[in-house]
Amino acid sequence: MDKPTVRPAPGPPNLPYSLRDRKWAIAFFWTLFVIDTLAQPLILYFTLWYLTDLSHNLVFTISTAALGGVAVAEYFYRFYTLYRKGSVVRPLNARRSWLDFFQINFTIVWLILAVELIIGTVQEEPFIRLLAMPLPTVMFYFGIVHLTLDILRAQGYQAPFRISSTPKGSVMPTALYVLIEDIVAVDGAGGQKYRRALRNRYLASPYFRQMLFEMNCFWGGGSIIFATVTTILIFTTPRDVAYVLGWSLPLLWAGVWTLITIPWVQGDLRKEKAAWAENLTLDTEPYTDNILGPKPKTRLLSTSGRLFSMRPF
Repeated sequence: MDKPTVRPAPGPPNLPYSLRDRKWAIAFFWTLFVIDTLAQPLILYFTLWYLTDLSHNLVFTISTAALGGVAVAEYFYRFYTLYRKGSVVRPLNARRSWLDFFQINFTIVWLILAVELIIGTVQEEPFIRLLAMPLPTVMFYFGIVHLTLDILRAQGYQAPFRISSTPKGSVMPTALYVLIEDIVAVDGAGGQKYRRALRNRYLASPYFRQMLFEMNCFWGGGSIIFATVTTILIFTTPRDVAYVLGWSLPLLWAGVWTLITIPWVQGDLRKEKAAWAENLTLDTEPYTDNILGPKPKTRLLSTSGRLFSMRPF
């Protein structure tokens, strides 16, 4: 029997979620997050260090204790909504105790940061440069995890354990797909309805999978490179400058990367829809994550192909 090459649907499966409908909630959350991870550490540091007679150790004991209130609240909110009986945001067909992949990594990175902050404040004179490293550490961690998953995927490895809604033994999912699934389902209240819709889209559209792979490389690789640059600056610039850079540069990087990502993804989604409508989504088996199949010509691949064709040699 010949493989089906034409999708019966007029377009890729819909994703029942709109960021525009939640723009004020998103803006409110990120405003609190920036205050919590940028304004608060810097204000407490300069105010308590230079305007009080508190010991240096006590200054950072106070600022460390006040750090991450929004993230801590989000952590316990996610844990509760995933673990509670009858949860509608849990990964598809997952046990109650499994949580999701983002929550597992959230836990690990918090443990790493706790060790980092304890080492930085346990001595009488705080190790200020280390205390400027929490955000670069998060960038290193998630960048390495996300790139590792996609390298393993490219090598043909199967998932060694359940990765959110991807069962053990399935083709390793691209890491950004898992992140989007978990964040929108739990933090964005999309629930299992969104998890199922996103999985349908991911399996149905080779173009969508390739776009997520490229975006994962862009964010994962960028986070590692920029975290490295930030770390070098933290350990080579004057103390106060280092502390400011450690807490501000990662957020600046995230803002720039977001501004690049939005039009990039919008353009690719339009091209995906056009390719689907014109039956150009590739001769592959429908609803199958085939990593060995031909790569769709996304905007990135098309542009890079044109640039390479212009080489004078």
